[in-house]
Amino acid sequence: MKTDETFPVEKLKDSAGVMKCGIVMPISELDGCDEGHWQEVLAIIKDSILVSGFEGELVSLAADVGVIHRRIVQNLYENPVVVCDVSGKNPNVMFELGMRLAFDKPTIIIKDDVTNYSFDTASIEHLEYPRTLRFSQIIDFKKQLAEKIKATYEKSRQDADYSPFLKHFGSFKVAKIDETEVSAQEFLARQIEEIKSYFIQQDMFNKNMLQKMHAPLERYSSNKYSLIFEDGNKAKLYADKVVKMKGVADIDLEFIGSQSVVTLYFHINLAEQDIKKIIAESKYLLEKM
Repeated sequence: MKTDETFPVEKLKDSAGVMKCGIVMPISELDGCDEGHWQEVLAIIKDSILVSGFEGELVSLAADVGVIHRRIVQNLYENPVVVCDVSGKNPNVMFELGMRLAFDKPTIIIKDDVTNYSFDTASIEHLEYPRTLRFSQIIDFKKQLAEKIKATYEKSRQDADYSPFLKHFGSFKVAKIDETEVSAQEFLARQIEEIKSYFIQQDMFNKNMLQKMHAPLERYSSNKYSLIFEDGNKAKLYADKVVKMKGVADIDLEFIGSQSVVTLYFHINLAEQDIKKIIAESKYLLEKM
């Protein structure tokens, strides 16, 4: 794509060379948009960044080979400006945006016109572009984004009290990335562990729920006890075991649609406490299956 000729392209440099403007955005299929769509959006963002005098690069990219999480944190901290596209509310994007805002450094949030505002970041100005990427509207968006990048960077340089986010909640001291007070590597490691722990807990919860969903349903009245199984083979195995139990007079295995019902009939002279004991033993057998 051609850059917009309205702005002169004059590269901003520091001692390390051309200054980078970090990009945080979705890169794979999300919310009905395929990878090709996000590649187009990336090209649009890079055009605007180039016009503003920076060089655009995804924060996950770097010339050296290293741990990707460390690279992301390093770039999120060091890039003088970061553009973050929250379209589709990708979890990784929102997490990286949160880290950048925690560093309290110049951040520009953009989104498409289909994505709703997030409660936590609604107070920050968002630049909006059409998800259809309609040419005439994208031209206007690119101008707005280029202007916003330049203005944001200049303001951060000129205003000693510049704070894009944290100032709304009080006074905070943001430590440098290599200080022991706030080590980005330690912070990220903790966050990753928390995220892993969360997903492990979710996985365990889902497995427990799945087990409960497929666990037999109990039915008990007078001298009979029924279990409803989703698994017919398990129902047969259970029936074969409990029919041999003392106090069980007879069993009935019935197939109703996709479900199997095993009913235990107890001897009529059994006391209720004995029946409950048999039921408890049958449950124990079921758990061992």
